[in-house]
Amino acid sequence: MRVVLHAGVHTTDCDRLIKSLLKSRDRLHDGAIAVPGPSRYRRSLRDALRKLSDDAPEPGARQAFLDSILDLDAPRRLVLSNENFFCVPKLAVAQNCFYPHAETKLADFREFFDGDRVELFLGIRSPATYLPDVFAASPQQSFDQFLGGADPLALRWSELVARIRETHPDMGITVWCHEDMPLILGDVLRAMAGQAPDSARMEGEFDLIHEIMSPEGTRRFDAYLDAHPDLSPDQRRRIAAAFLDKFALEEAMTEELSGTDWDELMIDMLTELYEEDVYEIARIPGVTVITP
Repeated sequence: MRVVLHAGVHTTDCDRLIKSLLKSRDRLHDGAIAVPGPSRYRRSLRDALRKLSDDAPEPGARQAFLDSILDLDAPRRLVLSNENFFCVPKLAVAQNCFYPHAETKLADFREFFDGDRVELFLGIRSPATYLPDVFAASPQQSFDQFLGGADPLALRWSELVARIRETHPDMGITVWCHEDMPLILGDVLRAMAGQAPDSARMEGEFDLIHEIMSPEGTRRFDAYLDAHPDLSPDQRRRIAAAFLDKFALEEAMTEELSGTDWDELMIDMLTELYEEDVYEIARIPGVTVITP
């Protein structure tokens, strides 16, 4: 069985992916792809993995876990999602890096699913917006306290991905940028579900487009798609970009930063470094980057 783990990162998803996949659960079940609701497994999986810090998994623990969460016999693919898999928000930045214990958490996960093939899916986000938002989601009283001495200009997602890749060289890793999600949501959903890139449209793949487009634009966009059901994913993506260019809501395309005293120069520097960082991630062997 392939076990797909969507592990965040924080403030990039809000369970959007798993909710969208659940809209296609019956169709996916017909293909032996299991997408259980998060409430069925997050706590029990967390508790099971905590036990692995001291002991090997108990005999039958994996099967007992699967029996408790699945409505599908013998799935060939299981999709799990939890943005707190690596840690809670207050620990997202430590030791001058993102998620310093990520590879250890993954080692425990793979030990629990010994014999299965694990794939990691990870959305990343510009530190210019990610750091203020994950700080806001933490209980820390000050931004400096949250950073723990880390220099925002020195933090790199590529360091996290490379660290995971070095520790788990045989594990598939798929990465995308949160900023691209309105246009690539369908591609990410198909990848997580193990569907071919050019396969049929997924339920909910334009949910984000609807949220950031005017009502008139949404009506016209949906009508266009309904009138052209045979469009390829690439064609649908290009059409979505064209509609967004004309009908996007200005307020939905603007992010407000809070909790920091960064000036425009600092934000521009973080953004430029992030763009370079994404390029570095794409160069890591064995890592797939989903782009528009």
